[in-house]
Formats: sequence, C-alpha cells, structure tokens
Amino acid sequence: MLRCKSCGKEYMSFRVLCECGGLVDYIEERPKLFDSCLDKRFLDVRRYLPLLPIKESFRPSVTLPITPVVERDIADTKVFFKLDYLMPSGSFKDRGTYVTVAKLKEEGIREVTLDSSGNSALSLALFAKSEGLKAHLFIPGYTSKGKKRLLRLLDAEVHEIEGSRMDVHKKAKSFEGGFYVSHWFNPYFLEGTKVVSYEVYEQIGAVDYVLSPVGSGSLFIGLYKGFKELKSSGKLELPVMIAVQAKGFESLTERSQEKTTLAEGIAIPEPPRKGEMKDIINETNGRVVSVGDDEISQALSELISFGFLVEPTSAATYAGFKVLLSEGYFEKKAKILIPLTGSGLKNV
Repeated sequence: MLRCKSCGKEYMSFRVLCECGGLVDYIEERPKLFDSCLDKRFLDVRRYLPLLPIKESFRPSVTLPITPVVERDIADTKVFFKLDYLMPSGSFKDRGTYVTVAKLKEEGIREVTLDSSGNSALSLALFAKSEGLKAHLFIPGYTSKGKKRLLRLLDAEVHEIEGSRMDVHKKAKSFEGGFYVSHWFNPYFLEGTKVVSYEVYEQIGAVDYVLSPVGSGSLFIGLYKGFKELKSSGKLELPVMIAVQAKGFESLTERSQEKTTLAEGIAIPEPPRKGEMKDIINETNGRVVSVGDDEISQALSELISFGFLVEPTSAATYAGFKVLLSEGYFEKKAKILIPLTGSGLKNV
C-alpha cells in the first residue's frame, strides 16, 4: 500500500506522486520480524524477498548478489567498505530498479520513462533488456562517454538533454511516452536500497556511523529505512547517518560558492525528499558534509590504491569521511560503513 505524506490518501496501484502532488511512501500493513522472514536457502537478493513488496511470480530474471564488505583500519577507526559497484550494471541503483521492475511487471506496465545522470539509466536499461520493457532514458549531455557507450550496448532509447541535471528532470517528467519512474520520487526504489542495511547487519552486525553520497537521497533514505526495520526487530540501535554532498549542489546545508565537476551522480540541488533527509539527520544526531573536486580527486586516488575501482561520485563519500576524520569527529574504534556506489570502469 502507498500513502501520501501530505494528505494521507492511500493507493494500491503504483504511483510516484499523489493526486495532490505529495510524495508517497510504501507502508507495510503488517510489520515483519527480520529473522523469521529470511529465506535462508539463498545467498543473494532472494534471501530477503519476504521482506520486500515483491511477489515471487513477478521477480525479475536478473538476480542481484549480496555484495562483499571489506574492512580497513584507518586512523583508529574500523571502516567497512560495502562494494555495491559490483552490482550487475555497476552501481547500487540495481537494488531500487529490482523492486521497481517487479512492481511494473505486476501491474502490466511495459513502457517507462526515467531521468538520470547515468547510473540509474544504465540500471533500467539492463533490466529493460532482460524483461522486454521499453524505456525512455533522459540523461545530461555531459554524462561520461563510457556510460553513453554502455547505454548503446544495451539498445537503450536515450534522450540527451543539454543543460543541468534539473533540466533533464523537467524534460523527462513532461514526456508523455511512458510511465514515469524517477527514483527521486519512486517509493519502491527505496524498498530496494534498504536491502543494503539487511546485508550489512548479517555481514558485520551493528555499525556506529553510516556515510552515504546524497543527491536525490535514494540510498541515504533506503539505508535509514533498513536500519529502522532492524531496530524494530530488536537487532540494533540506529547508527548516526551522515550525508555527503557535492560542493555547489548542497540541499541539506548552506550551498558552497565552489562547484564540483566530478560528482555528477549527486549534482542535484533540489531533491524532492529533502525534508525527509533532514528529519533522518535530526533523528540520528547526524551530519552533513560537502566536498569539492580536490577532496574527491585525492579520495579517488586513495580508493584505487586500496583496490577499489570506483567512479568519482563513490569517492565523494570517502572524501567526506576524510574531512570528518581531520576534525576528530569519530571516536576510537568506531565502526563506520561507507558504501561504494558506482564502478569506475564505466568511465573508461
């Protein structure tokens, strides 16, 4: 069931916005306990299907892995890197796309529209090719050449828009050729990204801090939702949620004069779920930190030296960690989760 955050109206069919224009959330009618719902026959996303709004008969044929976690001791902290860039399309976006496509199949929707800086478009293109869906994908003209080549490889219908990421969003939203499924609004996308928290809990237990890159906030909110459900099951306390944003595109703090050019995936100055993210930060006593090209470049180089071939937007999160580390923000032995969200091989 979907419920409007503004007027409270409920829907049983797939929507990204209420008739009143408000955002809608997925509401589980009967809360489920984590342990009793796990399908322990599987070591992939099927393990968590009973906790997701997915019917087995509409499950996508692309099966998502449980991505690995690599631990490193950095300046008296324990940092856990979650390697989500190893997802099938090379980014964490496959998690949200997985649930979204399942719901599209359930409702018989075969033609969709999406706006993206690249990774969401690639994810939907991959699933569309697998499921026989028609996808209209709107991307900025400045999207990296590597991502554009991959979209062509996936036989995607691509609309390149000159202008800002917000211009791309407006064009896609006004397009009448397909059902609009933008992850900026889509409540089912968040039901997919929350699975990161499930996996992390089973892999390493509770963590003290979670850093996430934040543009539209689909990963940040999904992580919170997953940890909130685990807390409701009596498994852990909520971690401190830290949003890492690109300088010049901040939505959760004062906007910098400097504008980063590297973190194209989070160059979103006006995300629709901004208020929701601020509430999460307040509830968890969290922080917002913004980073620019110098910090991102240095972080990217360091991550590659660790063996993590990620894209600059992924490196922004580690750059935010380094900024907070320099401030003495983390206590000794703190357990810190850093998701690495997108593959650098797309930029080759």
